[in-house]
Amino acid sequence: MNIGVLTGGGDSPAINGAIRSVVRRAHHGGHTVFGFEQGWRGVVEDLGRPIGEKDVSGILPRGGTMLGTSRTNPLKMEKGLEKLKATLKHRRIDGLITIGGDDTNGVARQLCEMAIVRCVGIPQTIDNDIPGTEFSIGYDSALNIVTEALDRLHTTATSHHRVLVCEVMGRDAGWLALLGGLAGGADEILIPEVPSNLDEICQRLRQRTERGKPFSIVAVAEGAKVEGLETPISQDSSVDAFGHVKYGGIGTYVASEIERRTGFESRTTVLGHLQRGGVPSAFDRVLATMFGVRAVELLESGASGVMVVWQASEIRAVPFQEALYKTRLCPDQFIKLAELFR
Repeated sequence: MNIGVLTGGGDSPAINGAIRSVVRRAHHGGHTVFGFEQGWRGVVEDLGRPIGEKDVSGILPRGGTMLGTSRTNPLKMEKGLEKLKATLKHRRIDGLITIGGDDTNGVARQLCEMAIVRCVGIPQTIDNDIPGTEFSIGYDSALNIVTEALDRLHTTATSHHRVLVCEVMGRDAGWLALLGGLAGGADEILIPEVPSNLDEICQRLRQRTERGKPFSIVAVAEGAKVEGLETPISQDSSVDAFGHVKYGGIGTYVASEIERRTGFESRTTVLGHLQRGGVPSAFDRVLATMFGVRAVELLESGASGVMVVWQASEIRAVPFQEALYKTRLCPDQFIKLAELFR
């Protein structure tokens, strides 16, 4: 087979580990690999190159993606589908492995339904919000970064007797804020799953001060719901190729409201793309390696329209429609656990 591989959407640590795994396993089986650059844009515009074992040597600990990425939606581009089909035919692609989130793999799902090309997806998103898998590539690495950031913020919060608000990624699900907040000892955690009441938060912060704790750490997901705000705060009104508004600014809003309502000096730290960068964790490297191997094996077996997932400590494959049917939200048991420590 000639296997195509692409990485789309936001980048995360360990993508290169998945690419490396695909190439190593494919060559072991006597297959060739063609890497499309810049996500789906590479397939539409025929951008890419063959990838051999030398090309992936040493990339396992390297963050980002050697193929580049974009938020391109070929189904929304003028003649995008026509150009995509021409590229696949020209490159003689027998099967395509798509490494990305629900948008990237959602396109793969539609291509499979139209019988244009066989596709196997690999879940990759630091938001960890793909419902078919318990872990997506990049989440563990980003979670470690959030935890370390909160650890560091504690020292300056205690020194200055401030409220420090840390804004982290998480459009529709609060996995990074919730578990990062638990691991990093946040005193308040705001997530998209549960609307937060700022009056109640401020009252608890006052009570902390009365108990002799004149500092607080607040973890906020970028898509957090706050009572009084009809929609999450966004940077502007523009949307990407998949219809997403660019969120950002909720941390500044929360910090300013806390200071206005309590008089406590408050500051904001926005982690932003720091969460995506750097070297991947050991867990992410192993997860990416297992996902890549299984994806090639599935194509060898003739499978299509499926995603490789982690379920109950096993690597499995589920149909796209089961893996992408909704957003994977934080479960109530984790939310209730966090409430005990605020």
